[in-house]
Amino acid sequence: MTYAILGWDGDDEGAPARRAAARDRHVAHITAEAAAGRLLLGLPLHDEAGRSLGSLMVVAGDAAARDAYLAGEPFANSDVWRKVESHPFRIAPLPYQPWPAPGQPPPNGRTHSIIIAWDDTDAEAPERRLAARPAHFERVQPMAASGTLLFGGAILDSEDGRMVGSIAVTRHVTHEAARNWLEGDPYVTGDVWRDIAVHATTLRPLPYARLPG
Repeated sequence: MTYAILGWDGDDEGAPARRAAARDRHVAHITAEAAAGRLLLGLPLHDEAGRSLGSLMVVAGDAAARDAYLAGEPFANSDVWRKVESHPFRIAPLPYQPWPAPGQPPPNGRTHSIIIAWDDTDAEAPERRLAARPAHFERVQPMAASGTLLFGGAILDSEDGRMVGSIAVTRHVTHEAARNWLEGDPYVTGDVWRDIAVHATTLRPLPYARLPG
């Protein structure tokens, strides 16, 4: 099992200072968790202007592993994240390109976009997703192979439950480019994704394990 954790910073004046104060401890924590194979991906969530909104952390293991990660996460226990969501998550087995290895220079500025898309909750939503799924996978396979799609998968409503949304990290450095990419996806044209948010992010080199696929 895998969990996608969305930690949202506060929107008060003190939020940037709290994040800055905890950042070095956070980086040390996620570096150790990545090296141990427990953290599969950790990314900041920014708005279009580059302001920090929160973080996306993808943690391997069950609910107990998720809770253990959060117990040691400085952003969670130093009042940086004011709201924490966690969702069972299924990584799509695609031919992803290798990610930057530790020791490479850190990037300067935005490198990717994070797309968080939720299906509707009507009775026909699961059928629409299943109908569009083959065409969606046909589209994203070559995009993973080319590096356009860094990472993606399905949000589940419970462990081994049904798919209710998706998270994708794409190599787009503007919101406009990410939205243009979205327009052609079968989950958009097939009316699967109804609530879509785009965030800026930066992928930094950490000792991540290779993803399935």
